[in-house]
Amino acid sequence: MLRIRKAPICVGALFILLFPWVAGRLPAIEHYPDLMVFAGIYCLMTIGMSLLMGYAGQISLGHAAFYGIGAYASGILTTQYNLNPWLCILLGSVAATAVAVVVGAPSLRLRGHYLAMATLAFGIIVNIVFREEAEWTGGPDGMGGIPGLDIFGYSFDSIHKYYYLVWIVVAIAFFFTIRLIQSPTGRALRAIHASEAAASAMGIDISRSKIVVFAFSAILASVAGSLYAHYMNFINPSTFDTLFSIKLVIMIALGGMHTIWGAVVGSVLFAFLSFEWLHQFGEYEIVVYGLVLMMVTIYLPEGLVGLPGRIVQRVRR
Repeated sequence: MLRIRKAPICVGALFILLFPWVAGRLPAIEHYPDLMVFAGIYCLMTIGMSLLMGYAGQISLGHAAFYGIGAYASGILTTQYNLNPWLCILLGSVAATAVAVVVGAPSLRLRGHYLAMATLAFGIIVNIVFREEAEWTGGPDGMGGIPGLDIFGYSFDSIHKYYYLVWIVVAIAFFFTIRLIQSPTGRALRAIHASEAAASAMGIDISRSKIVVFAFSAILASVAGSLYAHYMNFINPSTFDTLFSIKLVIMIALGGMHTIWGAVVGSVLFAFLSFEWLHQFGEYEIVVYGLVLMMVTIYLPEGLVGLPGRIVQRVRR
């Protein structure tokens, strides 16, 4: 059973709480809270991806599609139908769940690279829809005028306010996912990852378990997309393309695929690599991502969260 260690959670919570205050007093990093907003949005998606890929062993290269479904649901419903943004986030999640069930039911019967190819094709199809249905989505030019979020008259109209909103949502998703992992559903997912034949012999409904975790990860991706849309007030299809699905895999591989903490660490690190530290490589940025992923896979297969354990083992020898 996954143990909840209070010390890392307290340290992480304190870091998230104080980070904007500290960064605001250091001119060199005063813009970092903005990066942490994107890190939190990525984190929402990778938590679901970690559950799907790390715990259930199901590969997905199409989760940018659910990210886009949430973003476009918020964008279309708020700008064209004037619906409440919070209701739009909920409706986007419902839409993502429905699509995940429809897509997941047949594709999750596949295994290995066949499943990866199926989800990759799904992501490409959805992105084409975003580009071609210009009447609804704005097409390649994108969609602007998406309103920000507010609640009971309190508007999340600054980076710091949105920072805390996003990370509160991440915290809720984090603890809910831990509870899910500790539940019979979580144990069923780990059994499926170890051996589907053995899990089936134990009476586990494999198809149902896979669809449940696929839908859950789609909901988190959809919520992340809605938060992105209401933060940026503008979206376009290139944000939700296949390359971003691959980047999501890089994030969880970088942090550690088999632990929720790995999703958090990988998302935060990737956000800083993407927006701050790798811009100097220009068009070769994706090559650097590939090299980083290759090095981590070879030398740290358990991800960066496994590094402290390796250091302790090396010291004890």
